[in-house]
Amino acid sequence: MTAPVFAILAGGGTGGHTYPALALAQELVARGHPGESIRFVGARRGPEGRIVSEAGFAIELLPGRGLQRRFTFENLGVILQTVAALARAVRIVRRDRPRVVVGFGGYASLPCVLAATLWRVPRIVHEQDAVMGLANRIAVRFGAQAAASLPGVDAPGVVLTGNPVRAEFRSLTRAPQHPPLVAVYGGALGAGSINRAAVELYDLWRARTDVAVHHIAGERNVARVRDAFERVRRPGDALDYELVGYERHMDRLMARASVAVCRAGAGTIAELTAAGLPAVLVPLPGAPGDHQHRNARTLAEAGAAVVLSDEECDGAHLDSLLSGLVTRPDRLARMSQAATTLARVDAAARLADLVEARARA
Repeated sequence: MTAPVFAILAGGGTGGHTYPALALAQELVARGHPGESIRFVGARRGPEGRIVSEAGFAIELLPGRGLQRRFTFENLGVILQTVAALARAVRIVRRDRPRVVVGFGGYASLPCVLAATLWRVPRIVHEQDAVMGLANRIAVRFGAQAAASLPGVDAPGVVLTGNPVRAEFRSLTRAPQHPPLVAVYGGALGAGSINRAAVELYDLWRARTDVAVHHIAGERNVARVRDAFERVRRPGDALDYELVGYERHMDRLMARASVAVCRAGAGTIAELTAAGLPAVLVPLPGAPGDHQHRNARTLAEAGAAVVLSDEECDGAHLDSLLSGLVTRPDRLARMSQAATTLARVDAAARLADLVEARARA
């Protein structure tokens, strides 16, 4: 006999929506809730299908994607997919009858929260960024309880929990390798400007043996980046440079890295601070509410990171910034300590407390 469903965790489209949900699931299992009693609902277009399945949880994927911010015929198809996703979510919630539904933003979150409203299931939405996203704002208007990662999120009755990180980050022990390792990544989907800058950096660093680079290009970009890399690589290059499309063990990478070059999404910020990893942050331009610049400024003002604008993200600027870091272990140590002071390692427990309380209500 299968266990009754305790919680449906809904959201995705990016790792930033998926990893906090996975961290919550791990915390609930640690509290005695069977793994099969926790179900995920995600989007077909996002990375969550792979991420959640690899973690051992069941997931169902809904159709849909975000609307373009202008009239296009493609938006008509998106609207039809959204209606189909809502109908599917209604069937899932009716079938599973969970005690609570938790939305994490993204394409799959809102249909499940609205379906839970229809079936009178308690709802929570978790906002990872400093500015609440559209899906979560709508969910709150329909009576969902709001939980926030950062102070200042504007929602009635919002509870500040922090942004949950997976158990492996909460128990991470830093052991930076020698020579210093630079971890370069742009999130689960990759980032074009960071990828281009990393290849340019290789061109400048090809003769160096005092530093290494681990570059995660994103699965949809890795073939194109590999082609660019092969065009600049020369026989006899000395730089230890590894290019991959996806990294399954980010905790291990962050434990041995000396500095990261990455975006400034909420999930990335939470992992950097939990790991105590210094960073060069390249905020995504045009992010809703300019939340990535806000996130980056928070770390920079604490001394945990330096900020590089997307338009200035090239090999020359990375060379200048990183060379001033990897040759200064004292500075990296201070940045690491500053990062850890910003960490909320109990965020998963705080959110789990709220979920269990709502389930009992």
